[in-house]
Amino acid sequence: MSTLVWLALLGAALLVGLVAGRATKRIPEVTNTYPEDQIAALTQILDVLPDAAALVDATDVVVASSSNCVAMGLITTDRLGPVVLRALNREAHRTGKTVARDATISRTGDSLGNWEARLQVSPLENNLSLVLAQDLSEERRLNDVRRDFVANVSHELKTPVGALSLLAEAVQAADQDVAQARHFAARMQLEVRRLTDLITDLVELSRVQGDAPLRNSKPVPVQDIVAEAVDSMKIASEKRKIQINVAPDMNVGAIFGDEGQLITALRNLISNAINYSPEGTKVGVGVKLVGDQVEITVTDQGPGISEADQSRIFERFYRVDPARSRETGGTGLGLAIVKHVCANHGGDCSVWSRVGEGSTFTLQFPIHHSPQNQEIGGK
Repeated sequence: MSTLVWLALLGAALLVGLVAGRATKRIPEVTNTYPEDQIAALTQILDVLPDAAALVDATDVVVASSSNCVAMGLITTDRLGPVVLRALNREAHRTGKTVARDATISRTGDSLGNWEARLQVSPLENNLSLVLAQDLSEERRLNDVRRDFVANVSHELKTPVGALSLLAEAVQAADQDVAQARHFAARMQLEVRRLTDLITDLVELSRVQGDAPLRNSKPVPVQDIVAEAVDSMKIASEKRKIQINVAPDMNVGAIFGDEGQLITALRNLISNAINYSPEGTKVGVGVKLVGDQVEITVTDQGPGISEADQSRIFERFYRVDPARSRETGGTGLGLAIVKHVCANHGGDCSVWSRVGEGSTFTLQFPIHHSPQNQEIGGK
């Protein structure tokens, strides 16, 4: 049992003891005559707990409860609502022991519907019991995400590793054919690059999702972020004969955060714009101030993204066109990294796109307030 639960039991028991002690003798049964100040004191303690909590008697009557009990479907009027919770309460009073069970609780009238709960009922003195309900929905969702992520990583790693194994066998079989050996060796280099990119993105994603993702925060000029990101993509753009046009005025101020993460986010957007645009087209990078926010946009002349895909493109390993991703060597993690970088910096990332008309991705960050920023904003 966690420390918080023990503290809850102790606090509840102490308060119940105070109620009993005021009459200088123990109360044999709970009556609904507790003074309002004592009920308020009990409620304050229960509200401090991270889980929904209530003090009830052996007949399921609620003496005091945390403010979220009704919303979570645990209490109906002045009694315990769910049948499973009432059964646990009776069992706890009958056995004199703490009982627990995982169950699905229905929230009547709540658009969120049912939720997964870990229920625990602990008997106290004076015919009372402490009911705790821990919401497991988020924990289970995270477990599902983690399981899917591991499965996706395994699949993504298996593809290039399997290809390398086959290519190595092909090279060995073609040891007398120099042209074939060179062809297979070139393919091996391609798969190695794909594997390296995947591992690099996995490390980067792990870093931006870490417990302390912004250890090296400082004011970073927006023009420096754009210049570094664009410069890092020059070779890729020249290879595909794509021109990167940068807006002339980039001196709009600074963003407070991790310079490496900010550059990575913008570089990922520019890289996607280059990879998914036809050769000989243009990619635009713009910056503007909107109130206290700085917006950095990346516009391409690619095939566009359907509305159905736009809601999912920031998911890890989601690809609009898997065949195209294999051709460009995309890992499916670039936009997920962008999303986490924006969240780390208190910002947001959005996309406008129409099939056949290209796409515009927008990074939005709070502008760093400094005397210099204020002068720039006042001009």
